[in-house]
Amino acid sequence: MIDKTIKTGRSIIQHGSYNDRIYLMEWGGDDPDFLADKLLRLANDENYSKITARVPEHAKDAFLNKGFIIEACVPSFYNGKEDGYFLGFFPENGRRKIKRGEHVKKVLSTAMDKATQPVLSPLKKGLNIKVAEMDDLKEIAALYAIVFPEYPFPVYDPAFLKESLLSGHNRYFYIYNSEKIIAASSVEMYPRESFVEMTDFATLPKYRGHSLARHLLKEMEAYSKQKGFMTAYTIARAVSFGMNITFSRMGYHFAGTLINNTRIGQGIESMNVWYKKLNIQKLSR
Repeated sequence: MIDKTIKTGRSIIQHGSYNDRIYLMEWGGDDPDFLADKLLRLANDENYSKITARVPEHAKDAFLNKGFIIEACVPSFYNGKEDGYFLGFFPENGRRKIKRGEHVKKVLSTAMDKATQPVLSPLKKGLNIKVAEMDDLKEIAALYAIVFPEYPFPVYDPAFLKESLLSGHNRYFYIYNSEKIIAASSVEMYPRESFVEMTDFATLPKYRGHSLARHLLKEMEAYSKQKGFMTAYTIARAVSFGMNITFSRMGYHFAGTLINNTRIGQGIESMNVWYKKLNIQKLSR
């Protein structure tokens, strides 16, 4: 059962028992004191063990004064001017303790050590990359269903992918060979704030080890730059060497770790936030 996404005031939240949390996905300018109190009441009413909130700097103190902590910070996140914060609140102390802590530290240190940005080799012969159209979504959803036994959003549902594409919120990218789609990803776009989330990376097991995620990311960055977005970020599984190394090698900077934040892979896991500046000045769209 996937958590529901709803509008509260002018802001958008996701909440439910699947991730056992509330996620303030998009702050719409609501009074931060009022909004923080509303999230705290909902967490208490539903017995959730975490609240995650993504807010601009001028809204953060209202949350911090109510017991939220800073888990990650992206400089100049909002329109290239105002820092962005990922805040966490833990009604249950048990959720505050990071799982596999030593492994998570090793993944991060390895990723940072590999931040050499080597030249990306061309795609292997016979592989091609493309921006997805409606007719591609059914096969992309099937790929996600194979790769992700658990995921915080229903990307394995073609109807969900179609809705997100039609809304203009997401663009999907994929790599294919002569037979089928073998890797996919998406750009989640926030034009009002001028940032994008690089997300939903998936590669069929047989085709891993060929830097397909980096090729997708390069294509997504080019698309986002052309659209005038200023900052790209991602939320990557903290236990995954591959994805953290991918972003580090592509020039992304570590912003912090969201502790026990997202149901993905093998249960609720901690996630690392990485970011990269795309455009110094905002281009017209």
